[in-house]
Amino acid sequence: MDNAQEQVVATQAPPESTTPAVPWRAVSVVMVGMFMAILDSYIVVVAGPAIQADLNVSPGELQWVLAGYQLSYAVFMITGGRIADLYGRKRIFILGIILFTVSSIACAMAQSPDTLIGSRLVQGLGAALMVPQVFALITLTVLEEARHRVFGVLGIVIGMATISGQLVGGVLIGADLFGSGWRSVFWVNVPIGLGTILAALKYVPGSRPAGARKLDIPGVLSLGAALLLLTFPLIQGREAGWPWWTWACFAASVGAFGVFVALERAVNRRGGDPLMKLSLFSQRSFSLGIVLVLAVYALLSSYYLALSIWVQDGLGKSALDAGLMFTPAAVTFFVFSMVAARIVPKYGHRVLEVGSVILAVGYLATAVVLLSGPQLTPLLVIPTLMLQSVGGGLLITPLLNTVLTRIAPETVGMASGALSTAQQVGGALGVAVVGAVFFNAFHPAADGPVRAAGHAFAMASITTFVIAALASLLVFLLPKTVKTQN
Repeated sequence: MDNAQEQVVATQAPPESTTPAVPWRAVSVVMVGMFMAILDSYIVVVAGPAIQADLNVSPGELQWVLAGYQLSYAVFMITGGRIADLYGRKRIFILGIILFTVSSIACAMAQSPDTLIGSRLVQGLGAALMVPQVFALITLTVLEEARHRVFGVLGIVIGMATISGQLVGGVLIGADLFGSGWRSVFWVNVPIGLGTILAALKYVPGSRPAGARKLDIPGVLSLGAALLLLTFPLIQGREAGWPWWTWACFAASVGAFGVFVALERAVNRRGGDPLMKLSLFSQRSFSLGIVLVLAVYALLSSYYLALSIWVQDGLGKSALDAGLMFTPAAVTFFVFSMVAARIVPKYGHRVLEVGSVILAVGYLATAVVLLSGPQLTPLLVIPTLMLQSVGGGLLITPLLNTVLTRIAPETVGMASGALSTAQQVGGALGVAVVGAVFFNAFHPAADGPVRAAGHAFAMASITTFVIAALASLLVFLLPKTVKTQN
């Protein structure tokens, strides 16, 4: 690709434009990359027992198979967005897809735990390179008056990838195509990845800020160290029993973040090109939005893991049964994401407020049903899961555009990288907090598996209700002057 193609894509429509077209081919291509990256955070959970039996994986190694992807994904996310600002978003998106696809092949062919864990780390790096480009390319290629519709579709993609991981994984493992067993959850990425690479080469436009200069290596190293010190104990701490080194890592992460802030301020004073412009956090919509994303994704990641354990270990259902139980909630999320995309232009910020309240009420309703139901069955819980999806569809869909809408084109890469990092860190934080609550309340030997799992899931639902209530408060604190289009 020549330099003429690697210019900033215009983000404003000409004055006479009233019905701006959306480049759906390019947008659809990058959304496929987003779907793959998020799906692989969840689909492997279903394959865990089969992997453990086939490769003789220890519990600690299995934890790394599941968490290594999320760890490298979170640590390199902002760097992925910043590299794309410097070298071109199309180039880095394609590089990310290539790494993701090749590492998926390595995962599918792994014959040892070490090979599988290493391949998952590379897979997370691929996701970190491609995901920030999704937000950035939408913000830069879609005209502002049409952007809310595209972010509505993106919200659907994110929600469906999050919710459908259990179902897709269960179906693939149950089908056992060509005798592949658990390996099919990785093989499925290969044809999709190859098709996405070819489509990106043809349809995704090249773009990068004209003023981008060089990569802030000290910033990359200090931020990477800070995120590693924060996320590693979050992922490993509960399994290890929260030994002293987990708390030492948390303390060290605070110091590393302080070093990062000092370095970025120094680069900015010299007139350099910092990895993260700290002035972004002076914008109320962005700073509150990042915290809100942390809270929302802490709910999503941890809650569906607890739900899966309740269904499989408590009720004795299969992985496919657990996936099918999620289906009504997934359909509800899809419907109300579409509703949100249509009503946000008219009602704006109020849609987020209503969605956040309904989401919190949905978690509380699940807890009430679990604690008061006479004979606990999935049919009693499914309506409350659907209520959660009503709120999630109304909240998550417009949230992305609300956070990014005021970000200047030259910083949209780092802003989207920060947003994506918040998703992964929020997921790790949620698993640590909600997972600790669930497993501390789960005593199948004493109470029996059904009763124990129901009680533990109720405690997890109460915890997520509290987090959702705090998220709702943040929504009401967001600036009310968010731009909406007719």
